[in-house]
Amino acid sequence: MDAVHGKPGTHLGEIENPDGMGEHGSIACGDAMKFTFRVKQDPSDPSKDVITEAKYLTFGCTSAIASSEALCDIIERGNYTPITALKIHNSDIVKYLDGLPEQKIHCSVMGAEALEAAVFNWAQRRGVDLKSMGVDMHDQETEEGRMVCKCFSITEPYLIRKIRELNLRTIPQITNAIKAGGGCSSCHHVPGGLQDLLDQVWKGESAAVSDSSQLVSIVGHNESRISPFQFAKKVERVIEEYIRPSLKMDGGDVEVVDIKDTLVYCTLRGACSNCMGASQTLKMMIERSLKDQVDERIRVIEV
Repeated sequence: MDAVHGKPGTHLGEIENPDGMGEHGSIACGDAMKFTFRVKQDPSDPSKDVITEAKYLTFGCTSAIASSEALCDIIERGNYTPITALKIHNSDIVKYLDGLPEQKIHCSVMGAEALEAAVFNWAQRRGVDLKSMGVDMHDQETEEGRMVCKCFSITEPYLIRKIRELNLRTIPQITNAIKAGGGCSSCHHVPGGLQDLLDQVWKGESAAVSDSSQLVSIVGHNESRISPFQFAKKVERVIEEYIRPSLKMDGGDVEVVDIKDTLVYCTLRGACSNCMGASQTLKMMIERSLKDQVDERIRVIEV
């Protein structure tokens, strides 16, 4: 709130004629950040430039603004060069803030990615060859990669890198960290989707065992053995681990009122209850996810 009110010492704004400028996210996806910085130039060695001022323009929630503030403060207090600033990770931002809710971790990742883009921009302006210094800026990831999450325009190379960097082991962790899979959920378990990438990165480690494969083995091949209680537990598990985190990112929630055979009666809560797209959320997100991960016969009924 200090930043929103423009109090001294805060960093909301944009530096005119910056030495480095980077952007990450998009307004269409719900979060976007523009990060700019100014340096004190070294007269003989550009790699020794020191960042003296940092500012941001952020479209997002209070956690996104707080994460952006934290990033700027860390940089200005640390006497960083643009190259050493690359050592700042999203975990440093979370630590500075004394923690963030799991569903808001992506806000800290957004800041770290915008910083990286700004450093790449500075290097181009100053003629610094980052690759010769062993710095991989991933500048061609988005253009060359296969699109995995179409809702948030997230590519396979970026996903694989962030899964490794952030030690992401489950689909909910991916969604919380970088929002992938938080829209229609159709990329969760399709061939080449999020679960396949997790399995590829962690090569069958126990922590990355697919929840969906367990559901298929129990529900898909042994439907006649599933009791109503077991079926309900499967539905509740998918809602709790996959659907609810995505809804809460936008201030919404869902309550299961009753389950009769394959009919799941739900009520949308919070921001979702008054949303014009409520019916689409029920069908395209909740019902589709339950069909994909529990039973294709499921129908979601709004009550």
